[in-house]
Amino acid sequence: MGVLNVTPDSFSDGGTYFNPAIAVARAFEMLDQGADILDVGGESTRPATFGDNAPLDAREELRRVAPVIEAVHAKRPDAIISVDTYKAVVAKAAVDAGASIVNDVSGLVYDPEMAGVVAQSGAGYVLMHILGTPRNIPANPVYADVIADIHAFFVSRIEFALANGIAREQLILDPGLGFGKTAAHNFEIVRRLRELTDFGLPILSAPSRKAFIGKALGGVPADQRVEGTAAVVALSIAGGADIVRVHDVAQMVRVARVADAVVRGWAD
Repeated sequence: MGVLNVTPDSFSDGGTYFNPAIAVARAFEMLDQGADILDVGGESTRPATFGDNAPLDAREELRRVAPVIEAVHAKRPDAIISVDTYKAVVAKAAVDAGASIVNDVSGLVYDPEMAGVVAQSGAGYVLMHILGTPRNIPANPVYADVIADIHAFFVSRIEFALANGIAREQLILDPGLGFGKTAAHNFEIVRRLRELTDFGLPILSAPSRKAFIGKALGGVPADQRVEGTAAVVALSIAGGADIVRVHDVAQMVRVARVADAVVRGWAD
């Protein structure tokens, strides 16, 4: 899953693809580099600032993402496009424009209309774990057992999704690396990721360029976390991840292919 931030304030690429034409060109580049899914987002949801800002107006978010999704879908109708949003109105419009997956950081918590939109559309849905709500993430998160707590969250939210008309086969589980977790929590999640595979649902790991990787590398900035990201991508795949969400598509496709050869087998 290639990340395409059409925002002016992303932590990782700070407005590089805010211009729609540049964003569309980057989308095609990522597809050519081997991305299986494009994840288009119009609002920065990095935890360090997400809780401090007023929610982006849905109309502005749509103004950012809809033209990009429409343009990519028009030229590459076979491309799988995900919309990174927690707003139901944005999710619906994005699916109408050509997206087929909704990637919601709130885990069906923030917008009460989201479950109905996902159920009616039949789109895939990334159900992410978050401690608290998107705008109320604790600064010093505490877990009795981080994997056990995430597991319990998934049990509850899967039940909620099914009760609200979302089919089980629509669901993808994301443990939410970086969202309400310390660096130690994040590394433990990666180390114990296989414990979340007992749901029988696809697992998405999204470590790309995140702060916990920078911390392990001595505090390097986001654009110097490629090798660290590669390590977590490979270990995520070894731990059972089916999808890895990344910024550096060309490099991580190579990492994923070699990790897959080890984990899933190589046929000569």
